[in-house]
Amino acid sequence: MNAAPADQIRLLDVQALDTRLTQLAHKRRTLPEHEEIQQLEADLAQLRDLLVAAQTEESDTAREQTKAEQDVDQVRQRAARDQQRLDSGAVTNPKDLANLQSEIASLAKRQSDLEDVVLEVMERRESAAERAAEHGERVESVGAKLQEATARRDAALQEIEAELGSVRKERDTVAGAVPDELLKLYDKIREREGGVGAAKLYQRRCEGCRLELNITEMNDVREAPADAVLRCENCRRILVRTPESGL
Repeated sequence: MNAAPADQIRLLDVQALDTRLTQLAHKRRTLPEHEEIQQLEADLAQLRDLLVAAQTEESDTAREQTKAEQDVDQVRQRAARDQQRLDSGAVTNPKDLANLQSEIASLAKRQSDLEDVVLEVMERRESAAERAAEHGERVESVGAKLQEATARRDAALQEIEAELGSVRKERDTVAGAVPDELLKLYDKIREREGGVGAAKLYQRRCEGCRLELNITEMNDVREAPADAVLRCENCRRILVRTPESGL
């Protein structure tokens, strides 16, 4: 294939723009905010689960406390009625009197035990409420960090997209001036060779594979017509001659 030296030089400009596009795409994929957001989202999900668990426990213990307090109140009322009967003197039978006194003592013990249950439930409810408040604060804090990281990511992406658009436009303009056949060959090689389809011959070295041409290869390059499209013998990329090639 033959192409004017100016077109071959222009191909290096296309390559530079394609390299920049690749760099920008990589930058877009590997923004540190992506990993930061992913971690914050995981932390937030875990904290929300802990918050729901603490709130559920608080709600459950609140109902448990209400039930325990009702039990205490029922025992207290029954004990009060028995004490009233005892104090009224209405019970005179020694056996009934002994039974009543025994029941009052039993109710007092039952009330004390139930009050201990109420205290234990109140402590668990207070602990659950404290955990819920703590998790709620952490959810709010992590949520704020997530919003801030998301805003930074979106701003960075917007900047990258703007540059991508500008570089794509410039690439289209420069590539439009390259002969179709040469551009098709370049695109085919670039796709196969990891994004690099054309490389400059600089100081007897291919800038594509970074290998120096041997004497025979350099002689072949020197003898080739100026419009000949050369290929590197090592990486098979288009080898573009410039005044810096060391010919």
